[in-house]
Amino acid sequence: MAVRIGTSGWIYPPWRRVFYPEGLVQRRELTYLAERLDTVEINGSFYSLQRASSYRTWAERTPDDFVFAVKGGRFVTHMKKLRGVDEGLANFFASGPLALGTKLGPILWQLPPNLGYDAGRIEDFLALLPRTTGEAAAMAAGHTDKVPEPWTETDRDRPLRHAMEVRHATYRDPGFVAQLRRHGVALVVSDTAGTFPCLDDVTADLVYVRLHGDTELYASGYSPASLDRWADRLRAWASGEAPVSGDTVAPDDPPPAAPGGRDVVVYFDNDIEVHAPFDAMGLRDRVRSGGPAPPRS
Repeated sequence: MAVRIGTSGWIYPPWRRVFYPEGLVQRRELTYLAERLDTVEINGSFYSLQRASSYRTWAERTPDDFVFAVKGGRFVTHMKKLRGVDEGLANFFASGPLALGTKLGPILWQLPPNLGYDAGRIEDFLALLPRTTGEAAAMAAGHTDKVPEPWTETDRDRPLRHAMEVRHATYRDPGFVAQLRRHGVALVVSDTAGTFPCLDDVTADLVYVRLHGDTELYASGYSPASLDRWADRLRAWASGEAPVSGDTVAPDDPPPAAPGGRDVVVYFDNDIEVHAPFDAMGLRDRVRSGGPAPPRS
């Protein structure tokens, strides 16, 4: 199993001449990031349907073993609030994620802060999600003319994994954890400097972590001590453990054993002050070395 660490997005003007070197053209920014990290979260897909040609270009500009997580559209999560979303899901999957081929990683579904837990709503939505790229391609075939460049094929049928990030306190419910486990959907461990709930139950063979800021949402960096603690947690999850903490919703209902370990993906979203890429590299160094990161020259 693998631990992959990256950032949420990569096109940020403040990163230029701070993380990206002077004179680096924008079309080279993804390649530059992919030379230092091994995954990135596509978040433009949350705001609007992207073009299949964009997904193909992103795949071409990254190494063979690179992985993209793709954020599901807000039309499905925030506007429709998970109900009546057959057309929205078809359009999303037809917009190009399948064009990433072997580089397509998990799909992230971030729920809005004003959407409380409704077991029926969640169950109906989870039941709709395609579990393989073949199922996603079949769903994409039902797209409408809202999709600018439809892509409804897959090079090979392979598993497709999903993760759900929640932002309402009512999801602190063992029933919700049980639902995610039944459907094999990862519960996102979301660190938001206390702004939204942080739940850390392991619900799938994937652990999906989003780090939005240590002490200030989207703005603050993570201290060396904090990165050390996160590195310890990532190694535990990757080894197959499921440590219990104060953020564990169902401590008396542990997940099934995972003797072969689990995949872990981590995305830093503290982009405002350009902390995200440096924190990601620092955490990656710690996980790989098994201890604090060595000082950078």
